[in-house]
Amino acid sequence: MKFRPLHDRVLIRRVAPEGKTTGGIIIPDAAQEKPMEGEIVAVGPGVRGEKGAVVPLDVKPGDRILFGKWSGSEIKLDGKDLLIMSESDIMGIIDSPAVAKKAA
Repeated sequence: MKFRPLHDRVLIRRVAPEGKTTGGIIIPDAAQEKPMEGEIVAVGPGVRGEKGAVVPLDVKPGDRILFGKWSGSEIKLDGKDLLIMSESDIMGIIDSPAVAKKAA
């Protein structure tokens, strides 16, 4: 099934959290919080501006993002747990090359 969000909505798949801390302690699944990081699966066309023109979104499918802990609505689509939320609920885009350089 294909799904296309409307207006400024985005469809997000949560990224699985690390099962280990930086110190090497393994965290059981029951004790882990839901991650606030995800990957955008689909985006809507954008929201209409004051002059009636469609303003495109700043995010695109494939972007890794951070969002608020209680943001969005959880849905199940084709057996997958996803989130749908407004673009304004997204806090920022994670630039993966910068993260890789910082870790090295």
